[in-house]
Amino acid sequence: MKTYYLAVDIGASSGRHMLGHLEGGKMILEEVYRFENGMTEKDGKKLWDVERLFSEILAGMKRCKELGRIPVSMSVDTWGVDYVLLDEQDKVLGDTYGYRDSRTAGMDEEVYRLIPERELYYRTGIQKQMFNTIYQLMAVKTYTPELLEKAQTLLMLPDYFQFLLTGEKRSEYTDATSTQLVNPVTRQWDTKLLDLLGYPKDMFLPLSMPGTVVGNLKEEVQKEVGYDLTVVLCASHDTASAVMAIPKKEGENLYISSGTWSLMGTEIKEAVLTEESRQANFTNEGGYAYRFRYLKNIMGLWMIQSVRHETGDACSFAELCRLAEENKDFPSRVDVNDDVFLAPPDMTRAIRDYCQKTGQPVPKSVGELSAVIYRSLAKCYGETVQEVEKNTGRHYDSIHIIGGGSNAAYLNQLTADASGRKVCAGPGEATAIGNLMAQMIRQGELAGLKEARECVIRSFEIQEYEPRKTTERSNV
Repeated sequence: MKTYYLAVDIGASSGRHMLGHLEGGKMILEEVYRFENGMTEKDGKKLWDVERLFSEILAGMKRCKELGRIPVSMSVDTWGVDYVLLDEQDKVLGDTYGYRDSRTAGMDEEVYRLIPERELYYRTGIQKQMFNTIYQLMAVKTYTPELLEKAQTLLMLPDYFQFLLTGEKRSEYTDATSTQLVNPVTRQWDTKLLDLLGYPKDMFLPLSMPGTVVGNLKEEVQKEVGYDLTVVLCASHDTASAVMAIPKKEGENLYISSGTWSLMGTEIKEAVLTEESRQANFTNEGGYAYRFRYLKNIMGLWMIQSVRHETGDACSFAELCRLAEENKDFPSRVDVNDDVFLAPPDMTRAIRDYCQKTGQPVPKSVGELSAVIYRSLAKCYGETVQEVEKNTGRHYDSIHIIGGGSNAAYLNQLTADASGRKVCAGPGEATAIGNLMAQMIRQGELAGLKEARECVIRSFEIQEYEPRKTTERSNV
């Protein structure tokens, strides 16, 4: 009889329920449910509809029952930084904001009045991003302080969904590090920092590691979905789960977790807390078994996704890649990490405006826009390779691309060309695989991370791309 595990992997644009089991030494995946996601607009605010998301979680669990494949455990992962505040009755206080909301504008200066930016990096190892939880909470403190006064518990979104499932509250380590409030030495909340910022310490729960049991389903949830199971913490920051699924030992290569965002870096045992690292805006987010994900956040496929939507989704991504190749000689490039591309009302206009302001030819056609985006991303990847090597003092021969973006063969080749490194692409469902790995290790079906990664190598196809000759690379 097969033992099934359920990974609920919720991204910023979609979510999926993936059943996994081991068979003949290989991991077998089956997508049983998928749903759309996205921030909603309300009174000028960008919000998450957490009630709808939880209903989608339950709907996917019911689908397992319909298929007759009941998992022994499940876990939920999402993107980082976003959270809920709960009152003494465990009700959500205020709105559940999305990271692209503009309320954090100016909140960095409010934070730096209390702790200098340089000291903040040395205390947390986390890069400055205006959507980090530290700045979101400063916006709450500034605009709606009564919410902090009433707050009894802060839960990151995957922790909140698992609380709704079980009635048990846990705070998972890897996702918590994205808040910029965790100490990389103690691997717990930095209580001195919380005091400096004026954030109530009591609302932060002790941090638990992936593999920790949250609990069994609440009775009402059992009745709704038709069965019981054990809810287990995975590495609930989706990138932390994805990095688990890299079929290499830590530190052997660079990686890009490629999706809406591109998270590019390497896996290390000790945080890099140097001034050079801070200036380059690298982060030391927590990983499985207290590893660190030393990486840089890059805007990723968000830009091409937005342009595609703005053209009525008339072209597939494959078609956009073909058009970009046809326009490979279009010379303009943009800084994909510029804040103007974070949440513009019109991405096409933002790209054209950037090119105009920087004195470059302005892309007109969809093909020219696609060429600018893909080649700008590859250029950024190539530059990031040099930064990682300088900051870690190591040379890396290859880049491993995981996640949905690993299927973008055109961008994979451009990345190999721009970096001068071999690119290994796959698996595409890395986040769900990492989620399942944590559950299988906890269950004892896999002995540990090393054996789990060996299982990934056996189970999933990896595509390789060698850098092309210099004339091809120079065109990136």
